[in-house]
Amino acid sequence: MHPNLEYLDLLVLDFDGVLTDNRVLVLEDGREAVFCNRADGLGCDMLKNAGLRVIILSTETNQVVTARGQKLGITVIQGSADKESALRDLLAEDKIDATRCGYIGNDVNDLGAMKLVGWPMAPADAHPSILNISKHVFSSVGGGGVLREFSNLLLQ
Repeated sequence: MHPNLEYLDLLVLDFDGVLTDNRVLVLEDGREAVFCNRADGLGCDMLKNAGLRVIILSTETNQVVTARGQKLGITVIQGSADKESALRDLLAEDKIDATRCGYIGNDVNDLGAMKLVGWPMAPADAHPSILNISKHVFSSVGGGGVLREFSNLLLQ
């Protein structure tokens, strides 16, 4: 089961484990690097062109998240220790009904926010507690093109 574009106003993405494979490369000087899937970039463009607002909501505060959000041309909310509260605030501020929101998350820190929305979804390799509450589980793993798979499903 997956949502239809007419029933979604907002798609929220976790970063690590959704747009990445959940690994981080730490360089000698402390800088971090991650791998993202270029197909997700095209998928994001397809969704935006179809009129869907897409944002990243991350627990981390990290320049790699900022850089990827800028590259995708989407809003990034970082440093959210309580993603459920951050999402509640965003939905209230922008007057978006939670049932018209999709959320793709992969780990326990996404649980509260995912329970709040109408369309909780997860990569194939998500934590069991996330898989259990998801209305749709992608065949792709985190960092393996989850957002592109979603765009293909939504826009087919």
